[in-house]
Amino acid sequence: MGRNIKIGTRIVGVGQAPFIIAEMSGNHNQSLERALEIVEAAAKTGAHALKIQTYTPDTMTLDLDEREFHISDPKSIWAGSSLYKLYGEAYTPWEWHKPIFDRARELGIIAFSTPFDDTAVDFLESLEVPCYKIASFENTDLPLIRRVAATGKPLIISTGMASIAELDDTVRAAREAGCKDLILLKCTSTYPATANNTNMLTIPHMRDLFGCEVGLSDHTMGIGVSIASVALGATVIEKHFTLNRADGGVDSTFSMEPMEMAQLVVETERAWQAMGIVSYGATAAEQKSIQFRRSLYIVKDMKAGDILTPDNVRAIRPGLGMPTKYLDIILGLAVKHDVKRGTALGWSLLG
Repeated sequence: MGRNIKIGTRIVGVGQAPFIIAEMSGNHNQSLERALEIVEAAAKTGAHALKIQTYTPDTMTLDLDEREFHISDPKSIWAGSSLYKLYGEAYTPWEWHKPIFDRARELGIIAFSTPFDDTAVDFLESLEVPCYKIASFENTDLPLIRRVAATGKPLIISTGMASIAELDDTVRAAREAGCKDLILLKCTSTYPATANNTNMLTIPHMRDLFGCEVGLSDHTMGIGVSIASVALGATVIEKHFTLNRADGGVDSTFSMEPMEMAQLVVETERAWQAMGIVSYGATAAEQKSIQFRRSLYIVKDMKAGDILTPDNVRAIRPGLGMPTKYLDIILGLAVKHDVKRGTALGWSLLG
């Protein structure tokens, strides 16, 4: 199920450490200098990729601040804004893309983007991005998915809100349009998300259902959910990233800071390493520890013909004597010859 996928210089798949994506989104706060600082900070954390988003307010919505174009939900972190104004604050100017991508390449970090319409795909193709990401809110936009899939490049799709039927349409559209390297990310489209609304058991189910690589687009706080996803087979993890949440910005409240991202990189790799294989018995590294098991020892000096009793034989460390499971069998037997206290009990001592 699934297959190894090459993205830039990295191989993504079950035999590899998780591929960690730092999502800049709008955390540049409309400063190219800050955007480049975010690239540099992401590279220092050890994240493997830096992702941005490619759209303009006009490719996303209409310049209206009324009815459904106004964000009125009091629980939303963007309440009180219009969709158009929000996208104006969050979007990454297209003239910034090349300097951002160039800086990423200089630092050895893979850079790519999420396009939101055909013009964005055409633009990103001119910049020779190594792969594409489809956001959860666009995962039912089949014309866009077909356009991206037709590039032949690896395609990462967040699955937030999508039903199995919708995902089936999405996956079919991508594959029929030429996508051979597909990664689905389990995603909860709330900002931030909560652990009890994450439902990560979906990850292995998606792998089995769609026969592709799977991962997690994680909007929860902290790194615990992402680490747990590795045990369920996640090979890609995406997290929003900022220099400092206190600086504010459209996505800052649910974004990771550099120290957290560095910890995520280390701990997800540890989780992946710990998965290993189904294994019983002592590993090579454990062989020296076997001697510290308990085993049967003579604990009092004995003369030839003396009988073994709980008073003169005990289960103690180290483990060089007879296994303790034989204790009931050997009690009542005699020793062949004199035995000193501290002698490991073996069958050769018994008459």
